[in-house]
Amino acid sequence: MKPLVVILMGSPADREHSDRIADACGRFGIEPVVRIGSAHRTPEHVLGLLRAYDADPRPKVFITVAGRSNALSGFTDPSVLAPVIACPPPGDHVDLWSSLRMPPGVGCATVLEPLNAALMAAKIFAVTDHEVAGLVKSYQASQRTRILEADHEVSG
Repeated sequence: MKPLVVILMGSPADREHSDRIADACGRFGIEPVVRIGSAHRTPEHVLGLLRAYDADPRPKVFITVAGRSNALSGFTDPSVLAPVIACPPPGDHVDLWSSLRMPPGVGCATVLEPLNAALMAAKIFAVTDHEVAGLVKSYQASQRTRILEADHEVSG
């Protein structure tokens, strides 16, 4: 079963950031699905989405993308069994503390870089999925090679 990342953004304004996460998921052989739902404005819609995806038998990770106050991550985490990663979009309007300081019993992680959010999801899947593990290892090797080649270039 191919792993699934559910990218839940709080508003259409988060689309570009969410698309970057979705693109990175493809790099690791993970199927992304992008949805919109606001914990503040459409809580019943969000609950419906969470229940539907939580019932899906595929291995999954939820990545929430919400600016300003990150109620979406705090709302999502206790509603699902799968891991939740908060990846708020950049900007002056984003309250990072609302992503970093969740109440006790709400255990979502916060990762600020879209590629790294997808990488964290891939590493979660890699524990049991050998195909994803291979793609993560290959990505890590390419990152090492890039740095070593750059070092060789600057050192002559």
